[in-house]
Amino acid sequence: MLASKLTNLMAIVLVAGCATPPPQPQSMRDPAADFSAYRTFGWAPVQGVAGSDAPLQLLDKNIRAAITAEMQRKGYAESQDNPDLRIAYETAKAEKIENNPVRVGIGVGGWGGNVGGSVNVGSPSIRNFSEGRLVIHAIDAAKNAEVWQGSIAGRLTRGSVEPAAIQHAVSTAMRDFPARTTTAQ
Repeated sequence: MLASKLTNLMAIVLVAGCATPPPQPQSMRDPAADFSAYRTFGWAPVQGVAGSDAPLQLLDKNIRAAITAEMQRKGYAESQDNPDLRIAYETAKAEKIENNPVRVGIGVGGWGGNVGGSVNVGSPSIRNFSEGRLVIHAIDAAKNAEVWQGSIAGRLTRGSVEPAAIQHAVSTAMRDFPARTTTAQ
């Protein structure tokens, strides 16, 4: 019984130690900005999306759709004419190196009346991977000043540019974006 509980505890500790935390968003907000005054949003001029580059056009469309959905969920309405906020975004890709030092694993188990243990040592490794970054800017259109910025970075995988992955990245990056509060009139 004790060996079984010890085995379960060691398995939980080892799995928790190997788990990578999800990417955490970062955000900055202008403390002087009055977000209760903002009701609408539009798009800042886009730079870098060529008219003939279909993959970039599709990525741009998916990012804009995800940002629009998030802004609407937070209570803002999209406006083409004279919006309160202009939204811009940028993406970047960087090659990174991951260094895994020597790993040591310890296992304890039991079966019947016997108890056993093992120790495993793994060699160090170095791996290259691609990291993607999404930065979203909210600009006060009247003052032409940035009032909020949010970003998220994480390892790129094959599904990173799928609409569901983009929506998740955008909602995570915009987690701290102020939601509109409605006041009784």
